[in-house]
Amino acid sequence: MASILFTRGAPSLDIIDQEGLREAAQKAFTDDPGGTFAYGTSVGYVPLRTWLAEQHGVAPEQVLVTNGSMQADAFLFELLVQQGDDVVVEAPTYDRTLLNLRHRGAKIHAIELETDGINVDALEKLLESGVRPKLAHIIPNFHNPAGYTLSEAKRARLLDLAAKYDFVLFEDDPYVKVRFEGEPLPTMLSQDKNEKVVYASSFSKTMAPGIRCGYLVGPKAVIKSVQDIATTTYISPNMVAQSIVNSYCRSGRLDESVVNVRTALRARRDALVAALQRELPEAVFTAPQGGYFMWVELPGVSIDKLVPVAKEHGVEFVKGSDFLLEGGDNALRLAFSGVTPEQIDEGITRLGAAVRAL
Repeated sequence: MASILFTRGAPSLDIIDQEGLREAAQKAFTDDPGGTFAYGTSVGYVPLRTWLAEQHGVAPEQVLVTNGSMQADAFLFELLVQQGDDVVVEAPTYDRTLLNLRHRGAKIHAIELETDGINVDALEKLLESGVRPKLAHIIPNFHNPAGYTLSEAKRARLLDLAAKYDFVLFEDDPYVKVRFEGEPLPTMLSQDKNEKVVYASSFSKTMAPGIRCGYLVGPKAVIKSVQDIATTTYISPNMVAQSIVNSYCRSGRLDESVVNVRTALRARRDALVAALQRELPEAVFTAPQGGYFMWVELPGVSIDKLVPVAKEHGVEFVKGSDFLLEGGDNALRLAFSGVTPEQIDEGITRLGAAVRAL
């Protein structure tokens, strides 16, 4: 029996526009072989940098294109966070963020995540107590791992707090384009009047994870400092990948690809909700309006004990405790992006059987 995996936050191959990417690659190789195959600059492939600047309504000097958004995160952390520095994260948050910040020796303050985003009241109390973080890491749309979206009111309050207490608001937004219901909310970057926001996003969720192309947008001085780190790290990022991304974006196929991804993910989210309601009616969750993930709590169930039993039943997931400094013992993250609706239905049936076998 093959295992059904709810573990990886990646799209399945059937919702990637393989034909469009092949055409974009051919066009990139033909139209700009010099820029595509040579060493580039540390800011990334310049035409893509320009396209991104236009999309965000900023100067090109405010954009830096990297090998995936995780490298963008790492560069920013290297610039801003030293041993013992205070940093705010959400609880739960992306596990690689925790690992990176721990590695840098940061003093991490994990603030409770509510269904409409970080508990801003709790953050304000922390700031009022005298804590002065270098940055607050926020995943505003379809949170990994929780699937929640930061409300417009909380976005405004975070901007005010960042200005008042002088910290960087790191808006980590790789899922922004994969909204499949509800109205999109303006980014904090677009409303930042005090140069406190640094924004990161990625083409992994809309194009293909293997393309490894992400970017930062922020104040010119911050981006220039990050560029200096990039220069010493790799001279230039992957010009071939970035040239293909540029070709694909400018062809207009990105918009079409996003529509296809949204349609597939909505069907998968709906299948997950229906299966959970049928097989695990005691499960507590909030259905996301987009993205790849759902956070599920199983009251009274030890997830540590469930993991091996679920594996025996042919289903795997990620423990909620992996995304927290403490707690999460009865929570799990289900990634629905890489499994078909049929696999989801069977996987949750197996998960229900595993829970009942405890």
